[in-house]
Amino acid sequence: MESIVLEIFGDNVLTKNELKSICEKLEKIKLKKKAFLLKAGDKVDCIHYVHSGCLRTYFIDLSGKEHTLQFAIKGWWISDYIALFGKEKTVSVSYIECIKDATLLKVSKKDFDVLCDEIPKTNRLYIQNLESAFAAFQKRILESLTLSAKERYINFINTYPNIEQNVKNYHIASFLGITTESLSRIRKDIAK
Repeated sequence: MESIVLEIFGDNVLTKNELKSICEKLEKIKLKKKAFLLKAGDKVDCIHYVHSGCLRTYFIDLSGKEHTLQFAIKGWWISDYIALFGKEKTVSVSYIECIKDATLLKVSKKDFDVLCDEIPKTNRLYIQNLESAFAAFQKRILESLTLSAKERYINFINTYPNIEQNVKNYHIASFLGITTESLSRIRKDIAK
């Protein structure tokens, strides 16, 4: 587990005591493809670091249509942030499905908050991750408002080249807000 924690912190050097404190609060879990980390209605009180594999967060609307909100691959964090950080909701509104066998590190929000208070490097890492995630979500919203489906797909494969090989076409289409047929047409058009 120590090697994964050092991977998470990258260039931020941890003391032995800091490393020990962090490792004591983490739990390593493994998920098989098609397993669920969370389902709508589940209580949410943890954050997960993806050490390997691929997961996706999706929401099912009232008509039963899936909307992919996020993919998470090695080095990414995942949870239902509406429930984790929201004031009105404390249960998951979305599903987190494993789409490629995964190894995760799980930490409760309560323990993570303690680590942020006790180890400033944890707090800084947390802020950096939130800033990146916020910027990515905002970029995605702007792209969905201003770009064509083809432009969104090209941005997706350029931004996340390691995700496309791990996910099904309908996951990508759902993420882009298009049909699988439209995705096929876009790919054919690009191949010409």
